[in-house]
Amino acid sequence: MGRLKKKSPASDTFPYVDTKSAPAVAVFVEKKFSEMYPDASLAWLETIFQDMDTLFSGRHPDYAAVDLRYHDLEHTLQATVCMVLLLEGRHAAGVQPRLNARQFELGISAVLLHDSGYLKLRSDTVGTGAKYTFCHVLRSCAFVASYLPTLGANDYEVEAVLGAINCTGPTKEISRLKFREPFERIIGCALATADYLGQMAAADYPEELSILFHEFKESDDFIHLPPSRRAFKSETEVAQRTPMFWKKFVQPKLESDYQAVYRFLARPYPHGPNAYLDAVEKNITEIERRNAVKFAPKLKKK
Repeated sequence: MGRLKKKSPASDTFPYVDTKSAPAVAVFVEKKFSEMYPDASLAWLETIFQDMDTLFSGRHPDYAAVDLRYHDLEHTLQATVCMVLLLEGRHAAGVQPRLNARQFELGISAVLLHDSGYLKLRSDTVGTGAKYTFCHVLRSCAFVASYLPTLGANDYEVEAVLGAINCTGPTKEISRLKFREPFERIIGCALATADYLGQMAAADYPEELSILFHEFKESDDFIHLPPSRRAFKSETEVAQRTPMFWKKFVQPKLESDYQAVYRFLARPYPHGPNAYLDAVEKNITEIERRNAVKFAPKLKKK
């Protein structure tokens, strides 16, 4: 299996987008979409961004605002920016099959709603949405299946979005999944790639690991998972295992199961710097440095 190759040091091609702001990301996405598909309408993207912002901010009549600190609105927006840049790079490279405007819209719909399953109904006042970690993909699919038809999506389009969201489960092997059309596998691989790289490339990723642990813990507590079966026993264990998680799990996934679509983030394609990989490598190096300091043997005083 090929290994991901680190590119040149992080360059100024890494875009500045305010990923704390849904309107700012919407402007960014709509600009890229218009450049790729100049004759296409922006109506679908405008609507789904407005609805997603309403949903996550707690202005939806049925759902409370997202109350997680790791899988929050910013995580979704980080993944969205990454996916748009990936699809833009693929479009510019002229790789077949080309995605048309509608297929791009379905891909953006998938990334914007892939973590909607963490949201709680207003009547659900116990804990945070983190308790749904073990089933959030199913809950996301259930929401999407009832929401997208209200925008006019047909059954095949809904199925394509559900298929892409289903690719984000960490235990899912995309190579084993069945898709009706080739473009569905493409947006599934793009979403799964952006889900990892968007969060792991973020500047605050090393600080976010302790927050991630508490989300896992709440989920494990909710389903009464015994300590012996829990993936992580402490914040420390998350930090210790993250470098190997990147090198032994995520990298092979990106390269093989996700069909190496991360390459389309290179600017210029195919041999230019890949700002996302560079940012992840920088974060992993920082996490390793912190681990070394924290767990270095203490010298005994004579």
